[in-house]
Amino acid sequence: MQEKFENSVKNMLEIIGENPQREGLLKTPTRVFKAFDFLTSGYKQDPKKILNDALFESSNNEMVLVRDIEFYSLCEHHLLPFFGRVHVAYIPDKKVVGLSKIPRLVEVFARRLQIQEQLTEQIAESLMKHVGAKGVGVVIEARHMCVEMRGVQKANSTTSTSALRGSFLKSEKTRREFFSLINSSKQVRF
Repeated sequence: MQEKFENSVKNMLEIIGENPQREGLLKTPTRVFKAFDFLTSGYKQDPKKILNDALFESSNNEMVLVRDIEFYSLCEHHLLPFFGRVHVAYIPDKKVVGLSKIPRLVEVFARRLQIQEQLTEQIAESLMKHVGAKGVGVVIEARHMCVEMRGVQKANSTTSTSALRGSFLKSEKTRREFFSLINSSKQVRF
């Protein structure tokens, strides 16, 4: 598999008019393979296993929010990076998940070829399904290099997406609290 990938990179270099045999490019196919192996490592991870290994009994039934989770992903349309922050909240139903597992869940889905809209949905669905939460809210704010580096070339533009499930969708009060906490996080830094 690695040899096939590296040969494809060599072919791409030739197609754009480069010489894959010149000194600066000799190791590029291997470097690109290793980079893509890392950047797409989410395909090798199981969200259920990550979350179920850290579920704990709890009487808590109030919102749990992990905000400002940095992520990096590749857009499936151009294979260019998009990156930003994810805010994830859920309301437990007799079980809480270890706090470090939420950023790990974000990484599982971010380390796949993605579109932001789908990434947002996958995180929300996975928490609902595997944690059994009463509700989930996910907001992603990201910059896309396919927008900034090519096409319309609009630097520093930001795209926001949200996915609401369960009580976050049904209860205006819960939704309002979630968005209020996210917005207040932009002003408070520790």
